Amino acid sequence: MINIGEVLLNLWESSGFSYIFQNLITDGSMGMGAQNLIMLIIACVLLYLGIVKKFEPLLMCGIAFGCLLTNLPMGGLYHNELWQAFMDPNNAAYHSYGAILREGGLLDFFYIGVKTSIYPCLIFMGVGAMTDFGPLLSNPKSLLLGAAAQLGVFVAFFGAVAMNLMNGFLGVDWGFTGPEAASIGIIGGADGPTAIFLTSQLAPHLLGAIAVAAYSYMALIPMIQPPIMNLMTTPEQRKIKMVQTRPVSKAEKIIFPILVTVFVALLLPDTAALIGCLMFGNLAKETGLTDRLSDTMQNALMNIVTILLSTSVGATMVGTTFLTAQTLSIVVLGVVAFGISTAGGLLGGLVMCKLTKGKVNPLIGSAGVSAVPMAARVANTVGQKNNPSNFLLMHAMGPNVAGVIGSAIAAGFLLSVFG
Repeated sequence: MINIGEVLLNLWESSGFSYIFQNLITDGSMGMGAQNLIMLIIACVLLYLGIVKKFEPLLMCGIAFGCLLTNLPMGGLYHNELWQAFMDPNNAAYHSYGAILREGGLLDFFYIGVKTSIYPCLIFMGVGAMTDFGPLLSNPKSLLLGAAAQLGVFVAFFGAVAMNLMNGFLGVDWGFTGPEAASIGIIGGADGPTAIFLTSQLAPHLLGAIAVAAYSYMALIPMIQPPIMNLMTTPEQRKIKMVQTRPVSKAEKIIFPILVTVFVALLLPDTAALIGCLMFGNLAKETGLTDRLSDTMQNALMNIVTILLSTSVGATMVGTTFLTAQTLSIVVLGVVAFGISTAGGLLGGLVMCKLTKGKVNPLIGSAGVSAVPMAARVANTVGQKNNPSNFLLMHAMGPNVAGVIGSAIAAGFLLSVFG
């Protein structure tokens, strides 16, 4: 005869509810069950930000749901210990995907695409297919503004390294290693796929925190940038109207991605994957002969990879690595990096304004961060508030797309140093 009580007891003991309640407190401190509960709450907050507040919803919703899934105990979807063994040179499973395939769960398999950098590169292919480099080609000087806007990347890097001086304050380890600092700094480029690409190679244990910070600040561009723009420029400078840029020929648009790929890949070989995919996507768009490929890159491929990328990044957000003082430091350093990148682009714009005797509106420098096209729209909006007849969007798109190339080059440089 079936003992209903025993069946129910076994069901309870094998459930995630039992695991959480039995592990709320361990040796007088927060146990794994309590960490799971906190991470589930964080996942719900991120879902709220993505769905209700519309913070980069395409990525944020996936990241949040991946976080939700990985923190449901007993599910076996993601195994942080397998990836720790994968990264440990002293472990027999070091860089062995065989162990992942034998013992991993669904999200472990998804994460292989992040670890091998397949997803970020495919995302860049789609970005390239959706990007028009015409504004950059019509005004090559805007490339310098894209470079100036990478200032925050390196300031945040040195800031993260300097936090080692705070080690021991309040009994907490605040410091970062060189690879960790490089991963944090790239948040300043305002390019989510590049941040994921670099972090997955240098500091995979920080991937969840860095991805959330990067995409959150990208969504907050309309709030973060205008105060800095108003602080660094005068009303007269913001009113400057720029002349129409020259038309760009089809031949220029076709030759450009080829030349950039060759030059950048030879200069920084570690950027070959990112830049190559970005420029191949753009070439498929500009030839006019591969519309089917371009359409697939922009839509079907981009959407599928976004699902896999976001959920697998969210899966790395486990309590043992996310609920630390370092996560708080990443949030602070991230916004500092973003603010300084905006200031760096504006500073470049001010210099260019001075050299051209007032022909360049310095606001377009703020678009040098690679959040395309949002940063360019913000520059246009601020310009129109000061002069309703001022249309800076196409002028700002030059530095904006230059920022995409600049952030990839910055990531390649940091990877070549610390990889």
